[in-house]
Amino acid sequence: MGGCFSKPKPVELKIEVVLPEKERGKEELSAGGKGSPRAYQGNGTARHFHAEERLPAPHPYPGAQDCLEAAVCHVKDLENGQMREVELGWGKVLLVKDNGEFHALGHKCPHYGAPLVKGVLSRGRVRCPWHGACFNISTGDLEDFPGLDSLHKFQVKIEKEKVYVRASKQALQLQRRTKMMAKCISPSAGHSGSTNVLIVGAGAAGLVCAETLRQEGFSDRIVLCTLDRHLPYDRPKLSKSLDAQPEQLALRPKEFFRAYGIEVLTEAQVVTVDVRNKKVVFKDGFKLEYSKLLLAPGSSPKTLSCKGKEVENVFTIRTPEDANRVVRLARGRNTVVVGAGFLGMEVAAYLTEKAHSVSVVELEETPFRRFLGERVGRALMKMFENNRVKFYMQTEVSELRAQEGKLKEVVLKSSKVVRADVCVVGIGAVPSTGFLRQSGIGLDSRGFIPVNKARALCPQMMQTNVPGVFAAGDAVTFPLAWRNNRKVNIPHWQMAHAQGRVAAQNMLAQEAEICTVPYLWTAMFGKSLRYAGYGEGFDDVIIQGDLEELKFVAFYTKGDEVIAVASMNYDPIVSKVAEVLASGRAIRKREVELFLLHSKTGDMSWLTGKGS
Repeated sequence: MGGCFSKPKPVELKIEVVLPEKERGKEELSAGGKGSPRAYQGNGTARHFHAEERLPAPHPYPGAQDCLEAAVCHVKDLENGQMREVELGWGKVLLVKDNGEFHALGHKCPHYGAPLVKGVLSRGRVRCPWHGACFNISTGDLEDFPGLDSLHKFQVKIEKEKVYVRASKQALQLQRRTKMMAKCISPSAGHSGSTNVLIVGAGAAGLVCAETLRQEGFSDRIVLCTLDRHLPYDRPKLSKSLDAQPEQLALRPKEFFRAYGIEVLTEAQVVTVDVRNKKVVFKDGFKLEYSKLLLAPGSSPKTLSCKGKEVENVFTIRTPEDANRVVRLARGRNTVVVGAGFLGMEVAAYLTEKAHSVSVVELEETPFRRFLGERVGRALMKMFENNRVKFYMQTEVSELRAQEGKLKEVVLKSSKVVRADVCVVGIGAVPSTGFLRQSGIGLDSRGFIPVNKARALCPQMMQTNVPGVFAAGDAVTFPLAWRNNRKVNIPHWQMAHAQGRVAAQNMLAQEAEICTVPYLWTAMFGKSLRYAGYGEGFDDVIIQGDLEELKFVAFYTKGDEVIAVASMNYDPIVSKVAEVLASGRAIRKREVELFLLHSKTGDMSWLTGKGS
């Protein structure tokens, strides 16, 4: 696999790297040149280095023949704070008027293609209505996550009270822009057993850390290692689309890693971290020294501990192979999902049209009860029941019974016996930090890595108790700024992006902080639920809309303050709330109650200060 470290055999490991080449132009993508293969002996094992062909890189500012220019509106057609999609020959452009100035940007969010015109414009940026990513309207740069790419920014001029936009055809079609990145000027030649930055874990946190380092001009060696056999991929899609193939899920193509000199070691398990000598040891005995270390190992699914747990066709879902096997075996068969959290419910929803039957087993009395509350949980449960999903609530699995070694029945503690050919277990996860227990890197009682304890000698956020060792992603607890720096663990895809970026910035001594508002989403039966904030410990839920019609917004409050919001078919309310919270303004419970008392329209303009 190009650009990554693969282990087809235990005795031979390959790493492909990029050798430097002179810059061809300030704005061009940098890529590697040619060189002869190198080999070195590491712990008795031959390791081979291969140079890659240089990648063609189109110039982001093409010639005039590739550009279109047209008048798109009159200056008075837009008021301050308004956005509009306008046609420009080869595609659409998002036109924004803010503080008397016009800006023209790509009109779709590069993450999943949401129409940004339906998003939220505030504080010089537009926030995606679907998943909360934010883009600077002056530059098009991505300022908050999820996603990896920025928007194209197009030229705007005013002539005779008309607004003209100039854009390249290529940019209009691509709808995404990868930020400029440094190239690696010191690949592994001569230093094969050491790297400047080692990143353990290739999920969102690890990948964003590597990309941010390159975006900030870091040109030394970066090695990213992962237990997976694949390059970094979109893990949240696994439970929403179980038959997606790895290449469909990839966050970046293999050419990207070659172009920017980010080495990826696949199927590589770290077993020891020696912080005194700044060295890690892999399962096969390979040792790698580092200058800076990011720990982003993620989490591992919990498994059942009941009788019969070893029978075949019982799965957790962590990799594309897991998901693909589940959907293949479940077709036309009886399926039981244990756990009514996000993963379990997404899997159950996806399998309803493929399996003969789908049953859900859950210890709580309502799905999502602790996260979304009783009323919202019941409304979602009814949606599943209307789609032929059978629920067994307030019970758990006591035994898995097999026939000829393969699952045949799931026995519940309530004494019910459920027919099952396939079982998917989604009962939570634990941090994958066992390899750190003897390292001297601090872990809390649950195995999470606390970061950024206030110490005069360690001011950088996302740093562990060991200077130069950072952590990010699902395995960390960190201080959440807008909840009074409460130490929390938030295993959201979006939060992993943000932490990876902040860790990279602090590796470069930029003293960055996390100011993002947590944002997550789920999709079931073609309907999307969005959620922003941190609602743990909520003591009341205020609901606007119709739960039965699944068109609602739910405000989660603690005392007098709104701490989270969830919605269905009410966009872009969640993005509006996220933007208000990100601005530092608290939303009071009485504000919401007064608004709902007097509002008949569902208008939420009061949130951004435009209503009365």
